[in-house]
Amino acid sequence: MMETALVGWSRAQFALTAGYHWIFVPLTLGLAVIMATMETIYVIKKDEFWKQTAKFWMKLFGINFAVGIATGIILEFEFGTNWSNYSWFVGDIFGAPLAIEGIFAFFMEATFFAVMFFGWDKVSKKAHLAATWLTGIGAAISAVWILVANSWMQHPVGMEFNPDTVRHEMVDFWALVLNPVAISKFFHSVFSGWMTGSIFVIGISCWYLLKKRETRFALASIRVAAIVGIVGTMAVMFSGDKSGIHVAEYQPMKLAAAEGLVEGGTRAPFSIVPGIEVPGMLSILATHDIDGYVPGINDILNGYTTPDGTVYPSAEEKIERGKTAINAFGQYRNLRESDPTAAAEARKVLEDNVDYFGYGYIETPDELVPNVPMVYWAFRVMVGLGSFLLLLMIVVLWAEWKGRIKDMKWLQWVSLLSIPLVYLAGQAGWIVAEVGRQPWVIEGLLPTKAAVSSVSVGAVQTTFFLFVAIFTLFLAIEIRILIKAIKEGPKTENA
Repeated sequence: MMETALVGWSRAQFALTAGYHWIFVPLTLGLAVIMATMETIYVIKKDEFWKQTAKFWMKLFGINFAVGIATGIILEFEFGTNWSNYSWFVGDIFGAPLAIEGIFAFFMEATFFAVMFFGWDKVSKKAHLAATWLTGIGAAISAVWILVANSWMQHPVGMEFNPDTVRHEMVDFWALVLNPVAISKFFHSVFSGWMTGSIFVIGISCWYLLKKRETRFALASIRVAAIVGIVGTMAVMFSGDKSGIHVAEYQPMKLAAAEGLVEGGTRAPFSIVPGIEVPGMLSILATHDIDGYVPGINDILNGYTTPDGTVYPSAEEKIERGKTAINAFGQYRNLRESDPTAAAEARKVLEDNVDYFGYGYIETPDELVPNVPMVYWAFRVMVGLGSFLLLLMIVVLWAEWKGRIKDMKWLQWVSLLSIPLVYLAGQAGWIVAEVGRQPWVIEGLLPTKAAVSSVSVGAVQTTFFLFVAIFTLFLAIEIRILIKAIKEGPKTENA
C-alpha cells in the first residue's frame, strides 16, 4: 500500500514514542512484583538483608518509573496533535479508559509510591509492605486501562455510530472493559513485564557474580527473579494461546500475515521458518481443532465460505458497501432538515452498511494486506526469544538451587547479555499487534489514512527528529543513572 507522506511520518512518530515508552513499562511491571516479593520475605523473616535487597531494586524501579511517565504523557498528547480525526471520531469511547487511567491509576501510584520510598521509618512494616504491593497494583491498573483502549482498536465493541454528531458513541461501558481481546492482552502484556523484570534482575545479579561481589545478594535476587520470571513466562504462553484464538476470530488478516499464509483451509500448517512447516498446527493454535478452518490472505481478499456455511464477503464487496454507506451518510446529512422522509431512507441504507463504513476509504483490496514480512518475522522473534529466555531462567534457577551458578561464568555472561533480548522480544510483540492490523487504526472501522490530523508533513518530520533526540537523551540518562546505582551496589550486610 502506498501511503501518503503525512500518514507515513505520523505513524513513524507514534511508533517511535510507543516503542520508547515500552522500554520502561515492562521493567516497571516486573520490578514491582520482584521487589514486593523481597519485602514480603523481609517482613516474614525479619532479616535486614532482605530489606536492603528490596530497597536496592526499589531504587532502580524508581529511576525507570520516572522516565517512563514522561514518554507516556507525550503519547497521549499525540492523539490530539497527530490523530485529531481519530480523536474526534471515537473520542467518546477511547477517551474514557484513558481518563480513568489518568485519574485513578496515577493517583493510586503516586500516593503509594511516596509511602514506599519515604515511609520506611514512618509507617509500620506491614503498612509499608502494603504500599509497595499497591504501587505495583497501581502500575498494573494503569496497564489495564491503556490495554482496554488499545484492545478496543483491535476489536471495537460497545458503541454505535451517530450520524448526527458524526461520532461513534459508547453504549455499553462493560462491553468495552470485558472485551475478550482486552482480557487476554492485559495478562499477556503484564506477565511479559514479569519476564522483562526477571531477566533484568538475573542479568544484573550475574554481573555481580562476574565481579565476585555482593554474592549473597546476587544469589538471593536470582532465586526470586527466576521464580517470578518462570511463572510470568508460563502465563505469557497461556495468554498468548488465548490471544491467538481471538486474532483468528476477529483479525484473520493479521493471523494470515503472521503466518505468511497465502491460501488457507482446514488442517492449516504452522510455519516455523519459510520451508519448514508443522502440518495442522496452525488450525490447532487458531481454533483448538486440527480440522479447524483458517483463511489465508487470498481467501480474505476474494471472499470465502467456512465449512459450517458462513459466508464472508470479498474485499471488493466490502469496499463497495463502504462507499454505499458513505454516500448514504452524505445524503442523510444534506436531507435531514429539507426532506425528512428521504433522509430517513438514506439513514436506513447507512445503518444496513455501517459495519463496512471504513472500507469506503479503501481504494484497492491490496491496501488491506499489512507488511507481511515484517509481521511474519516479528512473530518469530517474539516466540523464539521468549522460548529461549524461559529455558534460560529454568537453567539459572536449577544452577542456583544446586549451588553451581557461582562457577558457571558462561551462564553468567549469557544471562547478562540476554537483557537486551527480552526488550527485543517485547518490541517484536507490539510490531505483530500494531503493524499486523494495518491499514486500520480501528479494525474494520477507521483506516489509518483517514485518522490523521490536517498538519504539514514538515511539522511532523520536525517533531519526529526532535523526539528522537529527546527520547534518546532520556534513555541515555536513565542507563547512566542505572549503571551508577548498580556499580554502587546494595547496602547489604554479609553480601
